[in-house]
Amino acid sequence: MRVSADRDVCVGAGLCALTAPGVFDQDDDGLVDVITPDPDRTQQPAARQAGNLCPSGAVRITE
Repeated sequence: MRVSADRDVCVGAGLCALTAPGVFDQDDDGLVDVITPDPDRTQQPAARQAGNLCPSGAVRITE
């Protein structure tokens, strides 16, 4: 699994960082930062859920 995010699309809702804090964070402007682009098996379910919850579609999960 590979995680990426389009910061140009991000609206700063923060659901990614709340859902998968070991994978995502937010910068000072509230935009998504991917801190673990290659999450381990224990982080993958939360990363997938964060991708599904993202209201702007900024979070991308590639299998």
